[in-house]
Parts: sequence; C-alpha cells; structure tokens
Amino acid sequence: MRKVKIGMAALALALTIASAEAQQGEHKNPNVRAGEKALVSGDFKTAITHLQKAMPAEAADADVHYLLGYAQFQNGEFKKSADSFTKVVALNPKNTSAYYYKAKANNAVAVDNTSKMDVKQRQALLESAIADYTKAISMDAQDAKLYQNRGTAYRDLGILRGNAGASYSKAVASDAYGKALTDFEKVLTFDASRKDIQTEVKKAKVYRDNLK
Repeated sequence: MRKVKIGMAALALALTIASAEAQQGEHKNPNVRAGEKALVSGDFKTAITHLQKAMPAEAADADVHYLLGYAQFQNGEFKKSADSFTKVVALNPKNTSAYYYKAKANNAVAVDNTSKMDVKQRQALLESAIADYTKAISMDAQDAKLYQNRGTAYRDLGILRGNAGASYSKAVASDAYGKALTDFEKVLTFDASRKDIQTEVKKAKVYRDNLK
C-alpha cells in the first residue's frame, strides 16, 4: 500500500471532511466513509478504489465526485481527475476549488510529453484550463494561486505554439506570453517577494522576445 505525504491542500480537505461529518454525521455509504479515511491518511490509491465503488449510487453527490477527483489528481491520474471535476462543476457550478483542480489536471494532460495527442488537442486542453481558471477568478479574485496557474497555462500555450514546426504561430504564442506576464505580475501584487514568480516573469519575457 503506497502512502504519500499529505500537503496543505490535502490537510485542508481533511479538515473540511471532518467538519462536515461532525455537523451531519458519517456518510451513509460505507465505501465513501472508507474512501474519506484513506484520503485523510494520504493513501490515495485506496481512496480511489473505495470511492469508485461508491458509484453510481452517489452519482448525484458533488462532494463524492470531488473526493474522487482529488484522490485521482494526487495519484497522478490527471485525465480521470479532470473528468471527475467536470462532474463536480456540473452539479455545483459555484465550486471554485473544483474549477481549479479541473484546470490543473487538464494542464497536466496537455503538457504530458508521453502522450500521442496532437497540437490541436493540447491547445484545446490548455484553453479549457485557462477558461476554468478565469471562471474561478470570477468567483474569488483574491486567490493568488488562480492567477499563477492561469499564467502557467498561458505560458504553456505560448511554448506549444511558439515551437518551430507546422503548428508555429508567432501571433498566438506572443499573445499567450503577454497574458502569462500579466497574470504573473498580478501574483506579485499579492506578494512582491515571490522569487519563483519573478523568475517566471523573466522567462516569459525571454520566450516572447525570442520568437522569430
């Protein structure tokens, strides 16, 4: 059984689960309860197994889809995670976090070098990620990580269309890098000391200025 260290996001999710259970009691579905327990302990593979068994009985429960999508994301199953979070936002269009993870998952799929997707498919995923981050920002404009990750998606789009080859488009790549810069610079308005973001700003400028 593979266990992984729980990060801050997982800890926050665990606290959310615990709070919901304290207020409403344990979930009636034993597989959901087992999935929650595994998720809180950081055993994402086991969590996925139990939460998948909870379907389709819990197909109308956005929270169960969220738990499954989160476990899949942490387990590196990005395509499946994006599909799960797509179901979350269909059931609960105001779930900002679901748009965030859906976007991150699609971005991860788009830049996977082992995939046989063509440029058009990768661009569609990146544009979907950008749209989801934009939706999340419209609901929470003070969350710096949304701008940071949208900036990353724009940067990745710039790299995709800025590489030499049949898909090369200076106009598309330049526009994407420009929007990446805007987002990274926005992050610096929240915390100007972010060295990682300062580096991303410099890199985006170099990529844009080196377009032929």
